[in-house]
Amino acid sequence: MHAVEISFLTKSFRTVLREPGLKGSLRAVFSPRYLNVEAVKDISLNLEEGEILAFIGPNGAGKSTTIKILTGILFPSGGEAKVLGLTPWKDRQKLAYHIGSVFGQKPQLWYHLPPIDTFNLFSKIYELDINAYRKSLNFLIDAFDIGSLITTPVRKLSLGQRMKCEIAASLLHKPRIIFLDEPTIGLDVVAKQQIRDTIRHLHDSEGTTVFLTSHDAGDIESLCKRVIIINHGQVLYDNRVSALKRRYLTKKAISVRFAEKIEGQFFMEGVEVLKMSEYGVKLQFQTDATPVEKVIEQLMQAHSVVDITVQDPPMEEIIRSIYEKPPEERKDESASEEAE
Repeated sequence: MHAVEISFLTKSFRTVLREPGLKGSLRAVFSPRYLNVEAVKDISLNLEEGEILAFIGPNGAGKSTTIKILTGILFPSGGEAKVLGLTPWKDRQKLAYHIGSVFGQKPQLWYHLPPIDTFNLFSKIYELDINAYRKSLNFLIDAFDIGSLITTPVRKLSLGQRMKCEIAASLLHKPRIIFLDEPTIGLDVVAKQQIRDTIRHLHDSEGTTVFLTSHDAGDIESLCKRVIIINHGQVLYDNRVSALKRRYLTKKAISVRFAEKIEGQFFMEGVEVLKMSEYGVKLQFQTDATPVEKVIEQLMQAHSVVDITVQDPPMEEIIRSIYEKPPEERKDESASEEAE
């Protein structure tokens, strides 16, 4: 059984067109004009149990709407969806015991109370055994380093501290699937890494299925093996993260530090010099024209190398290049990747 099954899922919203000024407001009341917005348009996908999926796209692409349907918050306009064999909007109460969700900009902790009060409340809502609850709570306190935070009112916590407590609250009952909608938004580097490490540990130890949306390339690269990209409510790309990077890897950067000072200007055919210092250079080149092996070999022959780092382009750059391609080219590439 798939953890998530979606077939031709659609969701449309009807909004009133409002013109500026008093006349526009009166017209909207007495003679309203409506606009139908398709937030989700014929999305179909399957997610295996134990899989970590990156579900990404620009703002307004339909990511959050899809998650709200899968968690039973919204009713779809058409199509079908199953989560752990249940229909989310029909079996919401039953499904709630097996899933967790975090919406980066919508808190679930009580604002004026310390997180521990919300944790204790959730343990009653999910009917957790007291020993299992304490064990789960102690693990999450250590994993997120929130021991000093759980007795502080939420209103006094920073954004990063609050988000760690938000995610901990969603994991208390050990859900089989966790839906994470921008869980690291606005967090510092340390907090992001703690969240990623905990999600990875939970997946490895409990086999938890993770449905992740994020604008942070680090979340996708460090956690996910599969990525689905959507835009305007439609799936543009569904494949492995490695295949995504390989297909759209237009250039690489190499940072190298030499044992001796560089005399004069540094030059290498087929390579662009981005930065240069006394002992090092940062280079950029097109992989289809200049193989990585050739560049490294030339560097090793030219000078005594102390350190060398090869960097891929940022995930944001790869995703942007997909958006810019015509739909027919994306379909041809997806077909060829599936054949591989």
